[in-house]
Amino acid sequence: MPEPGKTPWSGRFSATPGEFQQVFGASLPVDKRLYAEDIAGSIAHARMLARQGVIAASDAEAIESGLLGILRDIEADAFVFDIADEDVHMAIEAELTRRIGDAGKRLHTARSRNDQVATDTRLHARRMALELAGGISELRAALITLADTHPAVVMPGYTHLQKAQPVLFAHHMLAYTWMLARDFRRVKHAYKAADVLPLGSAALAGTTFPIDRDKVAHELGFSAVSPNSLDAVSDRDFLVDLTYACTLGMVHLSRLAEELILWSSGEFGFVTLDDAWSTGSSIMPQKKNPDFAELVRGKTGRAVGDLTALLVTLKGLPLAYNKDLQEDKEPAFDAVDTYAASLRAMAGMLSTMRVNEDRMREGALGGFMAATDLADLLATRGVPFREAHEIVGRIVLDCERAGRTLQDLTPDELKAASAEFGDDALSAVDIDAVVARRDTFGGTAPDRVDEQLTLAREALGRDSAWLEERLGD
Repeated sequence: MPEPGKTPWSGRFSATPGEFQQVFGASLPVDKRLYAEDIAGSIAHARMLARQGVIAASDAEAIESGLLGILRDIEADAFVFDIADEDVHMAIEAELTRRIGDAGKRLHTARSRNDQVATDTRLHARRMALELAGGISELRAALITLADTHPAVVMPGYTHLQKAQPVLFAHHMLAYTWMLARDFRRVKHAYKAADVLPLGSAALAGTTFPIDRDKVAHELGFSAVSPNSLDAVSDRDFLVDLTYACTLGMVHLSRLAEELILWSSGEFGFVTLDDAWSTGSSIMPQKKNPDFAELVRGKTGRAVGDLTALLVTLKGLPLAYNKDLQEDKEPAFDAVDTYAASLRAMAGMLSTMRVNEDRMREGALGGFMAATDLADLLATRGVPFREAHEIVGRIVLDCERAGRTLQDLTPDELKAASAEFGDDALSAVDIDAVVARRDTFGGTAPDRVDEQLTLAREALGRDSAWLEERLGD
């Protein structure tokens, strides 16, 4: 290790960076969260070097003991990171050398910080992906519970934010479980993309030492070894995959948050958010604001910005490693942290909110949402659908002018609009019947929603089993 005030490359230079350059060039404030992965990678590397006869077994033992001591100190908040060390790798290696002497200086044999940081970041990305997968699963479970405990609640469905057709509240909640199932798959893909060992690629061209990369991969739990050293040290696709998964996941949470914000308003009144997930006003005593849902919606912009920042950082970089790659972690970490916190917040809001069933049903009776069923009835009796559409459109217009609903009409009034309407025509506008008639696979009929609920549980079970298997490795 270099002497205090010197850099690892001081032999080549006649001057060292000043305080500003050290601060500007340091990644330590961001990458120090990689400490556990850095220590795990270094221990695996030292063990391999000893097995291969590159360093003495006694040195490897001293290195491992020293690193475990440093790990304990960091986790006990008894370790001081010095910005002069530039990054987490040098901070740990410098302290290791202070503790065990020359053996610590041998740890960096057959590796570069280029493949070291790539390894640490991949290890961390895998762990972050599993944590996100757990958060997604918890939110899916909350949505499934809502659907299961409110199986018969009818609410208005919307297009263009205008009342369209009645649906079951359970159907609406399950729609989000399928979004989240896709989010889980994206996080799972990011995990698999990160599950490749780059260590052993050294700076860019590999190493002259007789290392055993497969043994290191096995010890660190990687399922594969990178096949090209140039690509290995410069590849950050796995971080893009993870950040993209977070970004699209946040977009989905933002859509759900928007609905909670609307539904909890006085104009809708479909749900009441728990006081613990609401805030008040500093001036208006009556206010109860959905601030946490609004924050989820607002934080989505951060994730979008993080993805953009990472993509722009990678754009146009020649092979292999470039200092630009130091800027890869901050946006990725921020996207992960934002998404993880937002998943927790949404699960908290959904699991504690009250569903106002009567208000939802009341909303489903307005807006002429059975109009399509009246047109369908005429179509089944031989009226061309476009003509049936026009007939019912006139009925809706008359009702709107008179301040009436379709349910207020009499059989005679319907027959006056079309002779094809019979005495049973009013059954077409019964809200429960309207819902029940949507009996195609994936539709909102009660039996179909119950079927979908089973599928959602099964999908969550499969994903949870995959997650448990990874966590048990």
